[in-house]
Amino acid sequence: MPPPPPPPELTRRTVLAGIGGLPLAAAAGVPEPVPTAGRASGTRPGRDDAPLAAAGGRTATLLRGAALVLTMDPAIGEGPLGTLENGVDVLLRDGRIGAVGRRLDAPPGARVVDVRGKLVLPGFVDLHNHLWQAGIRGGCADRDLTGWLAGCNRPALPRIDAQDMYRLVLLAALDVVRTGVTTVVDWVHPIPYATTERYVRALADAGPRFVYAAYQPAAGLPLVRKAAAEFLDPLPLASAQVATRAAWPDRAGLRQCRELARELGVLLNCHVLERRTDRADQPVRALRWAGAFGPGLLMNHAVHLTDEEVALTGAHDVRVAYCPLSNMRLASGIAPLPALHRHGVRAGLGQDGGTNDTSDMFALMKAAVGLQRARHEDASVHPTIPEVLRMATLGGAECLGMADRIGSLTPGKRADVVVLDPGTLNFAPRFDWTGQIVLNGQPPNVTEVFVDGRPLKSGGELPHVDVERVIHEAERAAARLRAAM
Repeated sequence: MPPPPPPPELTRRTVLAGIGGLPLAAAAGVPEPVPTAGRASGTRPGRDDAPLAAAGGRTATLLRGAALVLTMDPAIGEGPLGTLENGVDVLLRDGRIGAVGRRLDAPPGARVVDVRGKLVLPGFVDLHNHLWQAGIRGGCADRDLTGWLAGCNRPALPRIDAQDMYRLVLLAALDVVRTGVTTVVDWVHPIPYATTERYVRALADAGPRFVYAAYQPAAGLPLVRKAAAEFLDPLPLASAQVATRAAWPDRAGLRQCRELARELGVLLNCHVLERRTDRADQPVRALRWAGAFGPGLLMNHAVHLTDEEVALTGAHDVRVAYCPLSNMRLASGIAPLPALHRHGVRAGLGQDGGTNDTSDMFALMKAAVGLQRARHEDASVHPTIPEVLRMATLGGAECLGMADRIGSLTPGKRADVVVLDPGTLNFAPRFDWTGQIVLNGQPPNVTEVFVDGRPLKSGGELPHVDVERVIHEAERAAARLRAAM
């Protein structure tokens, strides 16, 4: 029997305020509601406490007078980024982009946000993460991937209980939100079913659009199907992927994962050739044998592809998550991104959890550009500044098959939007704002974050979030983890 839904009075505010005291329900793993005074009326379970419009939709928000808007839609603005300048308005209505233009009328009751002098663009898409690894940030700092997996990753995961998992994932998910990420793909290692519920709840309470890529060995695949149906399908901002491992000796299990992904109508998500020694596993051969090497596959890292495999990746429309910061940290190498681009491969950017150590999409974009320039000694090599901005937004959405819903400020798409303030010591003075977003931008420049039209960051703050308490509870969880390792 599926678990009962959360109690209707449980809101995002009460969940975050009561983070330290939410016991697992004995039967279903559902947190008990925490009473709070002055709970707002007209709210939805597990969502921001913004008032709902009378007809049951969201209130409208008008972003008034932006100095620069990068729509990522050339049909709306100039050039490949769809650029509009000087007094541009963006209307968010009923969870969608309502209009982009100048001197737009504010609908009755709309919230008007003055963004004069600021920059507006679609929310960032983080194509590959492991948010639970916030508990081992900075760990095993002198080791490569093999040493980090042995010394930090594998010992840590089984020692995190369901409640501490909630605390660590909540902190990491709020961290990605504050840096402007509105969609995150979380590749989740095998964890118990009760812990899965808490993991998903932490993502939902933090508020981003998220993809839960669940990995289980072949014998545990029914748990993936069950979690998708019971925990993810009821959440409008959540979706599933089937995470897997590609290795020739395990090809039968890989085929089972591919079959489940097709049954669920979702992508297969796989680490591929992150380190040179992974070639011994023959992952591309295994993926092709399993019938998985095609547009239904998202490969993470893809650092050590051969020239032939690069060409096959393009020919079969396989998607790639480029993770330059973690590949640097773990001495894994530099992915052949220009070659993949020449073969038409769709690629986005991934932060990759504990070996990114914090969340900073600006640092990720800068590294994505800088590593390729350094390797090729060519400032014009892919990705250029406009290309990396597209990778961080619409490119990531294309990799996920979500470009019809997110990734650009095209009217009708979901209202996932960020606002940047360039009037700061690290960003000013103006010279080339597009270049400065990548080369000068930092998370504090993000003043507003909207997901589905709801404000998750406003005026530089996370509304309804007791940040000090979130940090305190995560510190307690990490201390218990360190003591157990």
